[in-house]
Amino acid sequence: MASSEGPGEGAGPPAVRIGDVRGSAFSIGGREVSNSTVNHAGTGAESAGPGAQELLEAVRDLRAALVRLPRSADRADLDAELDSVAAELEDSGEEVRPGLPARLRGALEQWAPLVDSVSAATALAALLTSFGG
Repeated sequence: MASSEGPGEGAGPPAVRIGDVRGSAFSIGGREVSNSTVNHAGTGAESAGPGAQELLEAVRDLRAALVRLPRSADRADLDAELDSVAAELEDSGEEVRPGLPARLRGALEQWAPLVDSVSAATALAALLTSFGG
C-alpha cells in the first residue's frame, strides 16, 4: 500500500493505491479500531484458493471478536448464523458447499453496522471474495 501523488496532482488530496492483495485482509479506518492484518494463507506455494478449513477459521475468528461487543438482539442473531455456518463447515470436511459463501456474505451485509469496526469481519469478507461473486 502506498500513498502517492501522480504528476500534476499536487493540488488535490493524496491518493492511496492498493495493489494486488492475496491471502490477507486489512482494515483501514473505522471507529476506535486498532487496524491489523490477518493472514489466513500458508507460507508455502500459492494454492488454488481457500478451502473449508480457512473459511471455518475466519468464521471462528469473527465469532470470537463478537464476544467483545455489547449484547444485543442483532449480535445474538449473527452469533446464531455464524454458529450454524461453523457447524456446516465442520460437517462438510474439506468441501465448501454451494451457496455457503453467498450466505455468509449476506450475513456480513445484513449486520454491517454491527461488524463494521471488527477487523475479523474484514478478514472474512476478503476471504469470501476468493469464492467469487
